[in-house]
Amino acid sequence: MSIALVVFDIAGTTVKDNGEIAIAFREAMKKFGYDIPSEAIMPLMGYKKTVAIKMMLDDYEPDETIVTEDYINRIHAIFEQSMVDYYTHADQIEPLPYAETVFHYLKEKQIRIGLDTGFSRAITDVIINRLGWLQQKLVDIVVCSDEVQEGRPSPFMIQKMMEASGVADAQKVIKVGDTESDINEGWNAGCLYSIGVTTGAFAREEMEPFEPSHIINSLNELIPIIAPLL
Repeated sequence: MSIALVVFDIAGTTVKDNGEIAIAFREAMKKFGYDIPSEAIMPLMGYKKTVAIKMMLDDYEPDETIVTEDYINRIHAIFEQSMVDYYTHADQIEPLPYAETVFHYLKEKQIRIGLDTGFSRAITDVIINRLGWLQQKLVDIVVCSDEVQEGRPSPFMIQKMMEASGVADAQKVIKVGDTESDINEGWNAGCLYSIGVTTGAFAREEMEPFEPSHIINSLNELIPIIAPLL
């Protein structure tokens, strides 16, 4: 079984997350009167951000008539601008350890590399452009949650990458991410493996109930998983 495509999450999986996403969520929700603790936000990492906002409102807004698409989009606009400003002006946006090492390894083996994310395209472009991954041809394709009908855990982002990459068989695809929604996305797409990494939202013991095929503590642990499949 040869592998043709490996799909990685961005924040918390291939790009260091210093907690700025949870902070941006908290600040955006506070502007609308909701004081949401970080521990209630962390389980929502990985979801399309408008969906995450809807999930928070379902828990913290007693008047369901308020929770309209327009209301969600207004909160998301504040979150999105905060994230764009952060990633534009941060002194450094850091790849997580071994991310680029693994990319180089996969490229040498002629395996295509995809990135998918719960972020919108506006946020994602800032991150990827600053890292230079597309310009350096370290990454082949990037798909964002606002470019498909549903984000994670639905399989549409992976399926869009498969179509663009000419990969018809999901058993030739591996998904790697740091959240429950990443893992379920991989399984829902029919991937050979859906691998959890503990560099982001969840520790090993928190990730185990989601039943990933593997749990790794660092991206360099991917190489011995992939090597026998080549």
